[in-house]
Amino acid sequence: MGTYLVTGANRGIGLEYCRQLKQRGDNVIAVCRSASDELENLGVSVETDVELSSNESVAKLVQRLDGQLIDILINNAGIVERISLDHLDLNSIRRQFEVNAIGPLRLTEALLSNLKKGSKIIMMTSRMGSIEDNTSGGSYGYRMSKVALSMAGKSLSQDLKSKEIAVAILHPGLVKTRMTGFTDSGSNRSFPPSQK
Repeated sequence: MGTYLVTGANRGIGLEYCRQLKQRGDNVIAVCRSASDELENLGVSVETDVELSSNESVAKLVQRLDGQLIDILINNAGIVERISLDHLDLNSIRRQFEVNAIGPLRLTEALLSNLKKGSKIIMMTSRMGSIEDNTSGGSYGYRMSKVALSMAGKSLSQDLKSKEIAVAILHPGLVKTRMTGFTDSGSNRSFPPSQK
């Protein structure tokens, strides 16, 4: 049995991580801004009011964890806001960078003392962060932030090698969740408007 900390745990991929980990008997710390009924009913440890774009919020989470060791840190939380060249919103791009790229790095750095030799870190990216696979354009903030997340994961893998902490950069492909409008087609398309 391992201890997993999962961000963005209240719905979608994060909720499913929590469900499956709990079912197999692992200890789960579910982190989110606000809990969903589905998450509350899983019987896992839930940490709410965590805003990954806030140093203070992340520091409060670390205090509440009180040194608890984490075997696997799953940086899953993210937001997507539809941005096209015709409707370029630089503030939206900054928000997506803050949550999708800087937030996971902020949390990982804050939790380094909770990780040990053999711990693992997962960075959940997206196929939309692939430069080669981008044949539809748009979604500037989301695409750019996911490329940045992948680079953060690569740098972390180098910096944490001596501590024997592995880093994986994963993308799940298109998953039918609220973020993707529950669709199962068009894996290289723009997301629906402003899903958070």
